[in-house]
Amino acid sequence: MSGNCGAAGEDFAASLLRRKGYEILCRNYHSRYGEIDIIARNSEYLVFAEVKTRDENYQVSPLEAVTAGKQKKIYKTALLYLQSNPTPLQPRFDVIAIVMKPDRRTVGSAEHIENAFTRGGYY
Repeated sequence: MSGNCGAAGEDFAASLLRRKGYEILCRNYHSRYGEIDIIARNSEYLVFAEVKTRDENYQVSPLEAVTAGKQKKIYKTALLYLQSNPTPLQPRFDVIAIVMKPDRRTVGSAEHIENAFTRGGYY
C-alpha cells in the first residue's frame, strides 16, 4: 500500500462521515501516544475514527490492522484530546476499513464500524 492509497482512503472516509451527517473537527490529530485519523461529531457522539486502507490484493484485511496496541494508543490520544477539548458528547471509537481497487485511486469497498472498540475491548 502506498501513501497515496492511504490518503485517498482517509479522504473517502471523511466524505463518508460527512454524508452520514458528521462534522469533521480534525484530521490526523497527533499526541505523544500516536495519531487519530479523523475526529468528528454529530448531535450525540464525538467520534474518534481509525481509517485503515489496503488495496484489494493485500493479504490482510484492513480491520486486522487495528490491533489491541493500536487501540490503546488511540484511546490515550483521545483522552488527551478530551482534556483540551471538553464536550458533553459521548465519545465513541469507530473503524473505517477501505479497500482500494488496483489503480489505488478508486474505492472498491468501505465498511464503517461504529463503536468498534472500547477501552480494553475489541470489535
